[in-house]
Amino acid sequence: MSFNPDLCRNESEVESKLIVQYLLPQLGYPPDTWHQEVTFGSIRLDFLAFATQVVPFVLDANSPLSVVMEAKHPNQNLNNHVRRLQRYLMSLNVRYGLLTNGREIRIYQKVRDDFQLVFQCSGDEVDVRLEEIKALIGRDSSKEKAIEVSSEVKTLQANLVIPQPISNPSPEKTSKSIMKVIAVYHNKGGVGKTTTVVNLAAAIRKKGKRVLVIDLDSQANTTFATGLIKFEDEEFDDIRDSNILQVLRSEEFYPVHEIARKSQFSSPEIDVIPAHIDLMEAEMELNQLDYSRLILIDKLEEVKEQYDVVIIDTPPSLNLYARVALITADYLIIPSDLKPFANQGLVNVKDFVKKIDGFRKQIKRQPIEILGILACKISTNAKFVQSTLVKRIEVIKKRYNLEVMDTVIYDRDDLAKCAEKTQIVGAIEIADPVSVLDFKPDSTAAQEFELLAIEVLRKIGMES
Repeated sequence: MSFNPDLCRNESEVESKLIVQYLLPQLGYPPDTWHQEVTFGSIRLDFLAFATQVVPFVLDANSPLSVVMEAKHPNQNLNNHVRRLQRYLMSLNVRYGLLTNGREIRIYQKVRDDFQLVFQCSGDEVDVRLEEIKALIGRDSSKEKAIEVSSEVKTLQANLVIPQPISNPSPEKTSKSIMKVIAVYHNKGGVGKTTTVVNLAAAIRKKGKRVLVIDLDSQANTTFATGLIKFEDEEFDDIRDSNILQVLRSEEFYPVHEIARKSQFSSPEIDVIPAHIDLMEAEMELNQLDYSRLILIDKLEEVKEQYDVVIIDTPPSLNLYARVALITADYLIIPSDLKPFANQGLVNVKDFVKKIDGFRKQIKRQPIEILGILACKISTNAKFVQSTLVKRIEVIKKRYNLEVMDTVIYDRDDLAKCAEKTQIVGAIEIADPVSVLDFKPDSTAAQEFELLAIEVLRKIGMES
């Protein structure tokens, strides 16, 4: 029996055709010695194989030779999954881990507190190198033989690639700065929330601050707007297994530095934790986890030296994800087009914030500070600006007792055009959005967001 990597078109086929139909039988593992989709607490393994059948599972220093096997989509870069495999082996005290996307096969070994790459080949080579794989993780291999063979291939250690935490994206660093977290929230949609998040992030980044954007909306508009969606078909979705959902699900794993991605929608780049539509289905599950509302606070604490400003995009609702954002944030910006329905929604926003502040008090956090209502998507019609806009701002102040920010973001063509930019990759046209400050840096729209960044940094005590 031979293996053809071209037959693996997705992750499911890597699991079935490479691991189940080829590797496990060739390595001598009958069905009763391997287990698929094994869960240990918050850890979910694709495959776990034992040299001898073990029921129940016992994973300790005296465990028989055991192997974790993780399958990924053929288009995924294995480097992005090495750190997670390392955690699995270290946490579960498993000796070997196999990581593959069908096109490449790697075997890693845990030796005491070390983690080493001990084998690597392409999918095309697996047939001719099968004996080497058997020597390492074959069921008939003794522990001693496996360790001996691994020492012979120590030269492969130089190829070990473990993604490092995202470093400071540029030489600038705010001395002794304290990371500030800003949520952008309104429970009415269509008020310019995403436009505000991505362009404000770009403007603050250009002020020399280190910026992280977090998308907490299952619609993933900010993820799209920052150019992280590079696939047309869900078959090539590389975000599903690495987004804000994983961050919220696990206390121990999926730290911010592992999930955050570099986004080139702005220069200098910013870091973004993407969202995924799976957030919608996972809300009930997360609601049952005691720590789900607080986990983001703890995980941001771990990267407080890496970022100056964190901006959280939120769903236009009163759901769990909106609660997480407002519990986590230090400050709140409420974007609004100032139209009647958006204004009426401010009653709900104020009530929601009041309830969140009650919870914040219980966990010894100060009330969230509202930076103000940000007038967004405002018509540029001169008569409207001179008369109607002024009246609407006054209504906000008097009727809702909320401050309106000095900056106004008007509805301009450049804001739409920069978000709709695309590029051709092969025969496919994919989204390639950029911030308005990079699209047309001298435009009025860019200047408005620069003014907004200055106002926000002043209000949070981070003026340059």
